[in-house]
Amino acid sequence: MNESPADLLLLNGTIDTLTAQEPRVSSLAVRDGKVAGLGDSALRLRGEGTAVVDLQGAYVMPGLLDVHNHHMLAGQMDLFELSTAPTLGLDELLEAVAAHAAGLGPDEWVVGGSWGSTLLGEISSVEARARLDAATGGRPALLKDDSKHNRWANSRALELAGIDGATADPAGGGILRDAAGQATGVLLEAGGGLVEKTLARLRPTSTEDVARAAARGIEVLHSYGVTGFQDAATSLQLMRALKTLDDDGRLHAWVVTSMPVNDAIFGTAPLGEEIIAHRDETRSEHHRPDFVKIFLDGVPPAGTGAFLEPYLPEAGFPECHCGGTTMDPAELQGWLTRTAERGISAKIHCTGDASVRLVLDTVEKVRAAGHTEPKYHIAHGQFVHPDDIARFAALDVTADISPALWFPGVISEAIATVLPAERASRMQPNRALLDTGARIAGGSDWPVSVSPNAWEGIYGLVTRQDPTGRFPGTLWPEQAITLEEAVRVYTTACAEATGLHDVTGSLATGRSADFVVLSDNPYEIDIDRVRSITARQTWFAGTKVYDAARTPAAPAHTSA
Repeated sequence: MNESPADLLLLNGTIDTLTAQEPRVSSLAVRDGKVAGLGDSALRLRGEGTAVVDLQGAYVMPGLLDVHNHHMLAGQMDLFELSTAPTLGLDELLEAVAAHAAGLGPDEWVVGGSWGSTLLGEISSVEARARLDAATGGRPALLKDDSKHNRWANSRALELAGIDGATADPAGGGILRDAAGQATGVLLEAGGGLVEKTLARLRPTSTEDVARAAARGIEVLHSYGVTGFQDAATSLQLMRALKTLDDDGRLHAWVVTSMPVNDAIFGTAPLGEEIIAHRDETRSEHHRPDFVKIFLDGVPPAGTGAFLEPYLPEAGFPECHCGGTTMDPAELQGWLTRTAERGISAKIHCTGDASVRLVLDTVEKVRAAGHTEPKYHIAHGQFVHPDDIARFAALDVTADISPALWFPGVISEAIATVLPAERASRMQPNRALLDTGARIAGGSDWPVSVSPNAWEGIYGLVTRQDPTGRFPGTLWPEQAITLEEAVRVYTTACAEATGLHDVTGSLATGRSADFVVLSDNPYEIDIDRVRSITARQTWFAGTKVYDAARTPAAPAHTSA
């Protein structure tokens, strides 16, 4: 019996499938949105109605994957908010704020970011808050930092949130004050959550606008060749918006979502069991709400990352300050056990080595109890104690890494001001993790990073350098990995980590026909040019979703 002809046939290309059986072919056939044949078997599927694309020698690979981003927040910033580079000085930032505010109504909020972590000391004063008041013209303002964990609010926003000299700090603190007890406007993590909730109450976002922002975020991801990703902290409203987009045939990516168990940053509600209860009703063909998200610590520049050894006392922290975790061991074990019993995986935010160890200790207990199926991600995990490196592979825990957060740049410079130099420079032990058999999956953490450009991340993994060239030097170069390993970090490893390996990550027969046509073959150019690779075309399920010849390319380089 003859097979039905292909819908689409790619010819005359250099196609890396990332499969063991047929790793490189020159032709690929697509039928019903899936890979139907490779090489000679693809050619045999050509029929009368087959659309043929002559690649003319172009390089093709599976669509890139992103294990950690906040695509809706990025789309929201692009469509509705002020967007600034975290490299701006205070004067430049305030100029941008003033220009943006001038186009708003007298009571509209000035929302957006990002201000660099290195500005933290400079803006933490009542005098700096007054400058922000002037720039915003009296409108309420809430600006996120580059980590998206911390906020800078002006006087009007503090007033609306009920924050003044008499306001009690939330659990864990977070409202920075001057010597007279006045709030400076700098709000660390839980402190920022107070104003985020006020903003959500006074300026609610419609589900339609959430869907618009999600769709816009996915459009930008397509321009970088990304066809699947994990949203790292999802609201119920976004889960419903993704389901609606998919039901309407408008969700052109594989999306795995992470339901927050706790949240002192974004002001998300509902949380925990209240959002998990809606998991099944929001599931669709391309939307998989399969993870919970736990924020176990904060970020080092704010002193909220949890470490085994103290921060620098001269950075303004109390003596022997090590930060701390948001949950004690029993609470974390309870969450991982209860979710594991229902087959739910977990992504756990950790930046310090103490929080990383707590996750590994807890997963060890959960695995010992017989829960071998759930997937566990240590998200960011910039600092890992040497004794814990081999435990990732032993416990099948994925290292979810975002290179833009650690190669030389604003964030690494800020971390170097709060940790001893020897410790601050030993971020992201990728070579050591791979050598012990661990899985490393690549994420952008966009819009914490300025763009979701995987090729900049790949360049950083291989060279341990800043792809923009703005920040000199290398960071712990002994931990560099190979180009081939780095490509898999953003493809097959991501697919395994997110549970999407059954549908994407490689161009094996039967997988979704998700692929990207690149400007260059990464294996035939100098590593310095890899950071400039762009997507010429992006295809999802056999349908072209991005064409650089028709759509202006997104910015190629980050500013982080």
